Amino acid sequence: ALTMAGTALNCIERLAALNLNTARNLLAGAADNNKALLSIKSLDELSAFQTEAARPAAEAAVTYSRAAYAICTETVEEMSKIAGSQYDVLKAKTSAAIDEALKSAPAGSEPAVAALRSTMAATDSAYNAITKAAKQVGEMAESNMTVATDSAVKALTNVTAMPKGKKKAA
Repeated sequence: ALTMAGTALNCIERLAALNLNTARNLLAGAADNNKALLSIKSLDELSAFQTEAARPAAEAAVTYSRAAYAICTETVEEMSKIAGSQYDVLKAKTSAAIDEALKSAPAGSEPAVAALRSTMAATDSAYNAITKAAKQVGEMAESNMTVATDSAVKALTNVTAMPKGKKKAA
């Protein structure tokens, strides 16, 4: 339990650091944008400024999303390993307890012990299937996240690379 709590606190700490660094960078960017905005003298300069100002903000959002996702994914993987090792310990202790109980069990209790072992095997099989399914869901989510952020970056690159006055409609 303490290991899980420590892992969760580590995740919270990493997310807080990410949030603080992102906020610091956004504030610095906003200050730079305000200075640039004050120096604008024409509508063409304003249009160019808007295009150029949008790109770093969108890139920062994508970078933040990827970093936050990575932190959460790493935490889930670590917690899964902890839970898996705790499950293995519990399974070993349960098997040992059944073996010990079998030594002092009355004659004819073999079917009950066999039923317990069968239940343990089914539980183990279910646990492994759930773990595998969860891993596949995680991999699919990661793939979707990668596609979404790559698409956002590509769309942003296409919009900011267009010549003045030739912007595509959204």
